[in-house]
Amino acid sequence: MKFADAKIIEAVTLAGLTLAPSQVSGSIRLVPVLRPGAPGDLRIARRQYDEELAGVGAGKDCTYFSYIPHGLVMSWSDDGSAIAANGSQLKGRDGRVRDFEVAKIRWMQRIAQRETGNSLRLLPLHLAMEGFLSLYFSGPNIVWTEYSKRVVRHGLTPRTEWAYDGESIAGFENALRIFEIHENQVGVLVFVADAMASAFVVSTPDDYRSLHRTLLADFFGELIWQYALMYKTVMPLTVGIDEADVDDLAGLREAVSNVRHRWGEFHGVMAADLLGRPVRSQSVYQAGPFTLQRFMTDLDLDKENHFGEAIVREDGTMEYLKTYRLSAAQARRAYLLSQLAVAQWNLDDAATSLQTTRNELVLRLEKAGFGYLIEATLRTAASKSAWLLRKKGPFEK
Repeated sequence: MKFADAKIIEAVTLAGLTLAPSQVSGSIRLVPVLRPGAPGDLRIARRQYDEELAGVGAGKDCTYFSYIPHGLVMSWSDDGSAIAANGSQLKGRDGRVRDFEVAKIRWMQRIAQRETGNSLRLLPLHLAMEGFLSLYFSGPNIVWTEYSKRVVRHGLTPRTEWAYDGESIAGFENALRIFEIHENQVGVLVFVADAMASAFVVSTPDDYRSLHRTLLADFFGELIWQYALMYKTVMPLTVGIDEADVDDLAGLREAVSNVRHRWGEFHGVMAADLLGRPVRSQSVYQAGPFTLQRFMTDLDLDKENHFGEAIVREDGTMEYLKTYRLSAAQARRAYLLSQLAVAQWNLDDAATSLQTTRNELVLRLEKAGFGYLIEATLRTAASKSAWLLRKKGPFEK
């Protein structure tokens, strides 16, 4: 695969796409994404899987495990001519299936797998999640005595994260059911209690219609799940028309168009922590004029943090987009790992960069679920130090 001419995104943008006024059901706000005049030279279709678990090769001696309800099959033309959907709604034969009585597991070689002709099967969102989990997966590259023998030998394995599927998000299924799909709609921005949850974009309106309800099989972070339970409504957004500026039908039509435009711009502002935010991107596959890549926003604990995957045309047009918002806990875990990596896994240097003490850093790692990284005696000493500080009280030395 050659990536020399690949179009690598530096920020997520919706250039060439339009945001329409949102539709609201309870705490769910859905913002349609429109693409006028889709060329049709890239098509995406669903491939159904029925197994309870899937295992996918993710590099040397590494396997990615997850529940994967379906794959997406991308088909394209090299000359820009329109193509028909490839009928991949039928069950695929990816890999092999083994029945372990308690569960069936589908084993696949790659998360993005080239098939016959101009066809590529990818596992939606799992392409991005596997990239997220693999960040700093190998652990310390220096045998620091502070780390457990298990981590020095095997890295962070197993590295795990938990998420909720779309069917678990209160009100989401009903919102998708009553959602009015626009004529040129190719995607949607999903907000829960007006918090950005995810973005989903494909290349053509026909493909979006067939994939609309697959959003229920996507996964979402704990914060989004909690917001859907806590909030029953969203703040109303109203944009009025000044009657004094309307003299005839043409003027009314222009005023309505301006309102729709301002409404769409405001929804873009609501998604500002994703759209236009700097990202780190990695090319995964070059398919003719299209580049499949995964990305992650710069980690900022004071902002929303997202990762995702995209297919970008050589002119920069976004042809496919699927994103996931990290929960606060997931962002903290990723941030701690990134700071350790920057410090070459030296605990003292990492503590200094985080403006904390070595013992406090050890306790933060323990709280984040990375206690197994640290040698047991060091964790015990850190816990004892914290206990003594609490016992002395704030005014004792």
